[in-house]
Amino acid sequence: MKVRKITLREIHLRLLSPFETSFGKTDLRRIVLLEADVDGTIGWGESTAGENPYYCYETVETAWHILSDHAWRLIKGREVAAASEIWDLLAHIRGHNMAKAALETAIWDAEAKQKNMPLAKLLGGTRAEIPCGVSIGIQPGIPALIAKVEKELAAGYQRIKIKIKPGVDMELVRALRQRFPQIRLMADANSAYRLEDAPLLKQLDAFHLMMIEQPLGYDDIYSHAALQRQLETPICLDECIHDVEHARAAIDLGACKIINIKLGRVGGHAPARRLHDLCQSKSIPVWCGGMLESGIGRAHNVAMSSLSNFSLPGDVSASRRYWDEDIVDPEVEVTAQGTIRVPTAPGIGYAPRLDRIESLTVRREVLQ
Repeated sequence: MKVRKITLREIHLRLLSPFETSFGKTDLRRIVLLEADVDGTIGWGESTAGENPYYCYETVETAWHILSDHAWRLIKGREVAAASEIWDLLAHIRGHNMAKAALETAIWDAEAKQKNMPLAKLLGGTRAEIPCGVSIGIQPGIPALIAKVEKELAAGYQRIKIKIKPGVDMELVRALRQRFPQIRLMADANSAYRLEDAPLLKQLDAFHLMMIEQPLGYDDIYSHAALQRQLETPICLDECIHDVEHARAAIDLGACKIINIKLGRVGGHAPARRLHDLCQSKSIPVWCGGMLESGIGRAHNVAMSSLSNFSLPGDVSASRRYWDEDIVDPEVEVTAQGTIRVPTAPGIGYAPRLDRIESLTVRREVLQ
């Protein structure tokens, strides 16, 4: 296999409604799409880097720079036997996993198409459908939050995740538990708290949450270990885990009982599989987090979530929750039972809508 050229595109997609976390509010997604020509077969990938460096240091601009000025040079003209080799070719670039993932996942898509098999099968996935949850941003008030949760439960979603931050936390969880005593419920803090907040966070134990996600610093595994020893509620790590080494340290230190795997955060399918396999060997369940992806990134998440240790409902939800109109055909849909059927068509199983993508493109660069 040889990548003959890549095409970078920046598209703008407006969310149906603003999405608010402890980082701030998002209403327009700037998304970098990558089209890879692998011996004449086209594969698609997506960078999940955000508009600002609040979730992590990567942004749309850094991803474009790394892909254009560095990543392409490392693979240009190189023969590889499989997409699984791309990650190692990009190892000279330190960090910038969201940029790397855009390129790496596109080549996986192309390889699966060349072999006329679903990407999920090429990755080693075993699930015919995946369980789905939703992530609900901070709402204007408790009545609005309850109404939002009722709507998502009626749509069949199996798990509800709410965003919290200091001052907007316990009253939300308490209200939801009183209204929905039996649902699978979790809270995501996006690093908004400090270890000194442990007495406050311990109050969550009374609400029997599935987990609290990333309560402390984005790079602070040690303090999460100290916090987990004080909580009955399982801690799930997100921002702290960028590779297998981080995961091994977190597990060995007792910093978490669950790990969220995001393709962009860890660099693509090959490193995600290694992380999945490590967690499985340590009896640590994993689930797939979301980054407000378009249908292309969402399709890659579906494929990855078909691996056996993705045993908890992830943030992979329907296109229509976010976009008036997605960029793939068919759009990603969730069944009444709260699942997504894993596509059986070759590659990611969803066809990019080129006319729609072109109409949303604000810049393009072809590298060959």
